[in-house]
Amino acid sequence: MMRLLHLVVIAALVASAAYVYKIKFDSTVRAERVARLRAEIKREHDAVAALRARWEALDNPARIQALTERHLRLKPLDANQIDELDRLPERPRPAGPPDAPDPIAAIIENDNEFPPADSSREAAQ
Repeated sequence: MMRLLHLVVIAALVASAAYVYKIKFDSTVRAERVARLRAEIKREHDAVAALRARWEALDNPARIQALTERHLRLKPLDANQIDELDRLPERPRPAGPPDAPDPIAAIIENDNEFPPADSSREAAQ
């Protein structure tokens, strides 16, 4: 009876040691995963910081002014270029006679003269 009790205690000890080892292994795997995720989050934060710094450099008003002067042929606004809306010239008249038919409207109205796409496929077969 004593030997059986010793065997049961030894088996329980081995089982508990295996269970503790399994828990330790799982916690080590999860700790490594947490460390990888933290490193990835740090890399992403660094990338965001670098992109924000790059954006600040690109959005610098002095840089935009220099690019404007280099690539656009803009001239300063002259005071006599500004006028009120009621002093604007009249809209130009259309090129054709006023009662000339609209060619686009004619195409839309005559759209039913063309056969539908399904009947052209049936005719081809």
